[in-house]
Amino acid sequence: MIRPATTALITSLFAFAALPAAAQDANLCGGIGGTGQWLGGDEASSDISTAPTYLEQMALVLLRNEYVGLFTVSQAGDYRIEAMGRGGGDTVIDLRNADGALVISDDDSGGEGSSRAEVFLDPGTYCIAMRSFDGTPLTGFVRAARFDETPLTPGFGGPTQDTEGCDLSQAQTLVYGTPVTQSYNDAQFYRLQLDTAQAISLTAENEDADPILTLFDADGNWLAENDDFDGLNSRIDMIDPLPAGEYCIALDLYGDEAAPITVTARTYDAQEAQAILYARGDAAPPLDGSYPVTSLGEIATRVREDVTVSSDAAWYAFDVYEGGLMLVEAIAQGDGDPVLIMYDDLGRQVGYNDDNGNGLDSLLTVRVQPGTYLVAVKQLNADTTGLIRMVFERYVPARP
Repeated sequence: MIRPATTALITSLFAFAALPAAAQDANLCGGIGGTGQWLGGDEASSDISTAPTYLEQMALVLLRNEYVGLFTVSQAGDYRIEAMGRGGGDTVIDLRNADGALVISDDDSGGEGSSRAEVFLDPGTYCIAMRSFDGTPLTGFVRAARFDETPLTPGFGGPTQDTEGCDLSQAQTLVYGTPVTQSYNDAQFYRLQLDTAQAISLTAENEDADPILTLFDADGNWLAENDDFDGLNSRIDMIDPLPAGEYCIALDLYGDEAAPITVTARTYDAQEAQAILYARGDAAPPLDGSYPVTSLGEIATRVREDVTVSSDAAWYAFDVYEGGLMLVEAIAQGDGDPVLIMYDDLGRQVGYNDDNGNGLDSLLTVRVQPGTYLVAVKQLNADTTGLIRMVFERYVPARP
């Protein structure tokens, strides 16, 4: 396979062919872009709207680490973001905008363990993070492209102008607001009629099946796709109202074809969607009391907290009145695999860690300025609930 000249080899210790974004903005994409690599070699060459061909880099991700690629968009439109591992590697990608907000996440929509997201993007700077699903070392490719350019992965019925992606002749009726539970063997396509323009949410639930959802209009035009939004369950949120008319929903899966899958189409609820992001740790909740956050007040030296937590994040807030360094540690008491995520008071992600060192415990060391910070702690695995011991320690610069 021929790769463009921008291909680079990246490790968690060494980087070639691109300057780190940290030279420009250490807070880019909520902090993950601080050591990211421009997919085109530099910022000027990383605009996927105008690049003569797709932008791609090869990345080597060491144990329980991630690679971050940067690109820009100058023209709003539909774009394809992909990652493919070598030798059967199972990739996971997270796409974030310049403010750190999660745009889309995907595990296996590229097929054969590869990741693929096809999404409408507004002008701006974006960060694509690639990691290994199970935390093992991974060599793979990351590609950002327009829809008219060659895809990296085989995908699952990507954008199309005919009805091959969703067969309405085989589709069963899905009544708006009424869940339907059937196995994949019994139904692969659903027909949805909207009598008025609606902002909708589509869900497919049963982790044993690991379902994949794809939404098409009546003409077979691809509208959206999702795999693994909530654990192994899938969800599509169409925030902009869809016009009245007929739509086709295609169902695929990676798991048990005989397992019952509950498919639901209902009105999009912005507050519910935001609460899901808070529970996942993908966005910082407000501090107005509308979402549970434990306030620790000022961290003068050291605070210890015990919390029993599942894959839904527990949140802490603390105040810092002078610059310095914050150390936050999550230690499983028994079985558990904790994850830590830290945000500043503007909702920008400033720290993320899973599996510090050779164990499963997590550790954050973040340089802080005066202000309020939030920390989410959760279990990596959806089926795990256990006691986590939290330690918050503040260090101040040495005085002459």
